[in-house]
Amino acid sequence: MPGAGGGSVRTHQINRRLAASGFEVTVLTTTYPGATARTQDGVRYIPLGFGVGKNRLTRLLGYIARLPGEARRRRQDADLVVEDFFAPFSSMSAPRWTGRPTIGMVQWLHASDKARQYKLPLHWLERFGVRSHTRLIAVSRGTADKVASLNPSAVVEVIGNGIEQEALDGVPEVGRNVLFVGRLELHLKGLDLLLAAWATAQPSIGDKLVIAGTGPDEEKIGRLIGSLGLADSVELVGWVSGQAKLDLMRSARLVVVPSRHETFGLVAIEALASGTPVIIFDIPSLREVVPEGCGWKVPAFNARALAYELMRRYPAEAVLEQAGRQGREFARQFDWDRQADRQGAVYRDAVHANAYATS
Repeated sequence: MPGAGGGSVRTHQINRRLAASGFEVTVLTTTYPGATARTQDGVRYIPLGFGVGKNRLTRLLGYIARLPGEARRRRQDADLVVEDFFAPFSSMSAPRWTGRPTIGMVQWLHASDKARQYKLPLHWLERFGVRSHTRLIAVSRGTADKVASLNPSAVVEVIGNGIEQEALDGVPEVGRNVLFVGRLELHLKGLDLLLAAWATAQPSIGDKLVIAGTGPDEEKIGRLIGSLGLADSVELVGWVSGQAKLDLMRSARLVVVPSRHETFGLVAIEALASGTPVIIFDIPSLREVVPEGCGWKVPAFNARALAYELMRRYPAEAVLEQAGRQGREFARQFDWDRQADRQGAVYRDAVHANAYATS
């Protein structure tokens, strides 16, 4: 779906490589305006829902209603089912109804946050769903540890995300603007904290905060920018992808990832690959992908500390250049081809184990 986040990017990057290596991959996904069944890069996409899916709620409800029946209808053609966890409750307990060997793909595990937001027991649904799985893949060690705390008996593999190698091309520069790239969700992505920090830091910095992305809270974010008096120093540029995103990251001075929750932090790795240092809140999955020397961690969810770090790092050009070089070297290890090979091996092992068990 246009504007989809890092989880969708990962799913397609892995699946298109598996398809090229001989796997037959069908993705049952939500519908949205303009969605059609199609084959893209060798991967077959089937949108499920009712109507055209004009908003998040109708897309979610239509998908939930249709998914089990559609999966069961197709199960004779499937050697393996992969349940890609999704908001707001992560897992629909797919192993209980697929009738086929099933692996959980954990790119999303934030039901507790959504439970607080919507005042619903979504974290209990998440716990029930995670416990239905015996084998899962997590995109980071921090996520794997959380999965293990919910389901200690499960086998959990850690297979991270990757980057397009084009991200490592080009010449990095120490730009002027501070950059955020991501889905526009005010609380989950920490944009309220970033804007509060920017209100404090901007008079000392003097340049702009650029916010790139789309999402459900775009109007709220616009109102918050206005209420904080930041209309002249914050620029909303909409959804960017491909070369436009790489160019935006290369030309930034700093990238900020102020998320309250992340399962991996793909934006952080892409920024490091582009040669731009990153500032993050010190939370488990993000600290794995922004090591010392490549960026800076601040105490979790402390907007004043974030403002101070912005003011401290922004003028230090030599430090920014050194961090950019180290970040690029670190990012080289995140390769989609390598990650797809590892994930394909896990899939084959699950299929072979099932064949052995039923023989």
